[in-house]
Amino acid sequence: MAKELPTSRLARGTKLGMAVAGNALRAQKTRRSMRGRSEAVRERMAEESMIRATEQMVMVLGTMKGVAMKLGQMLSVLDFDMVPPEHRERFQRRLAVLRDSAPSVNFDTMRAVIEEDFGKPLAEVFAEFEPEPIAAASIGQVYRGRLHDGRTVAVKVQYPGIDAAVRADLKNLAMFRRVLQSAMPWVTPAVLDELRLNLESELDYVAEARTQREVAELYADHPFIVVPNTMPELSSTRVLVSEYFPGRGFTEIRQLPAEERDRLGEIIYRFYVGSLFTFNEFCGDPHPGNLLLGDDGRVAFLDFGLFNRMNPEHVQFEATCIRAAAEENAEELRDLMIARGVIESPEEITAEECLEYVLAACEWALVDEPLTITPELASGAFVLAVDPRASEFSGMKQQNLPPEHLFSRRADFLTFGMLGQLEATNNWHRIAREWLYGDAPVTELGKSHHAWLATRPVPEATTPAKKKTTRKRTTTKA
Repeated sequence: MAKELPTSRLARGTKLGMAVAGNALRAQKTRRSMRGRSEAVRERMAEESMIRATEQMVMVLGTMKGVAMKLGQMLSVLDFDMVPPEHRERFQRRLAVLRDSAPSVNFDTMRAVIEEDFGKPLAEVFAEFEPEPIAAASIGQVYRGRLHDGRTVAVKVQYPGIDAAVRADLKNLAMFRRVLQSAMPWVTPAVLDELRLNLESELDYVAEARTQREVAELYADHPFIVVPNTMPELSSTRVLVSEYFPGRGFTEIRQLPAEERDRLGEIIYRFYVGSLFTFNEFCGDPHPGNLLLGDDGRVAFLDFGLFNRMNPEHVQFEATCIRAAAEENAEELRDLMIARGVIESPEEITAEECLEYVLAACEWALVDEPLTITPELASGAFVLAVDPRASEFSGMKQQNLPPEHLFSRRADFLTFGMLGQLEATNNWHRIAREWLYGDAPVTELGKSHHAWLATRPVPEATTPAKKKTTRKRTTTKA
């Protein structure tokens, strides 16, 4: 019997407070100075008390669902390089619980949600409906069914009361920060503010169904990307019905030979990052639970509750900044950020610090050579950029990244994390040059993608400058 999901702010805040208290006691015994990726970080993470604290956070986040569950899913793509090798598998396994094994709600309870929203018995809508969920998400479970016309569908159903739970969580963001920082100190106010701006929209499955249909139409007939279409006429605020796509999940994908993982890594990179610069829009929720590999080699991308469309001017700004970083134009990069309002205290930030900060986040995509993305590389870049205890870039961390750019940067980091989980290899810069500089594609997937683009109207995104300057380094900052 599933436990009732606590929905009041008081109940959920109390649960979080208990977790804070427990970790505060442990922290008194284990607290030490942490600087970036120093040996002190590894030593602290090696302590059993730290691992236990992290495991408690997993349990708290997993059983609460809502905002906490979403945060946990986001974090589960990262395999932090500060975790010593002997603990890394255990650490990742605990975080994977949030992605793959969300606690289930019994079918009778979920069935009641469907029938209440449809206003009719389940059998009148579906010819068949499997009672065992095929997937679990942060705010719902996914089932497989068959319509009376024979179509097989995926049915995403919200947990009852999750809307109240999410809204309670949003009011408890300060407490969330205290909980998460006991084990994951780089969860900053900016990260939580960005979530507050975007997460509540995930509660509206009608809007998500409409968005997913638009993205499905955008990628119609694509050679290697598929977005299952939705049936808005069968979707409600708490129930979303879409085409069913049979495929292998991320756990199986990680076991594939290196060549196949490299191919899938390129597809993931093109969809989650390339879409921004091609279409001015992107999915803001990259994580392993949101994709499937079909038998035909196509990759299906799922879950469009956190989807963002950006002003082309803002997309142009990001592309211009990345080009400036690629060409090591530190002064130009600093001027761009001052003009955009990213740097509010110019007297505190040198051009070199500005450049190094940007490179720490994206240099992996600016190095003109094949590069294998490892979990350490991906996670190290993320921690270095946002961990408030790391002394690097302390000035930049005090500046103000506008919400729209914070959202896209988070998508970049999480995509990087997925590539690290795959340990995918590619010349990522040569791929990125397609949307940064307007270069012709050099990979087979790129040529296939551009042949498809040529068949359909594409909105103007950026105006790439035809330059050939690239970074040539044997190591990448992480």
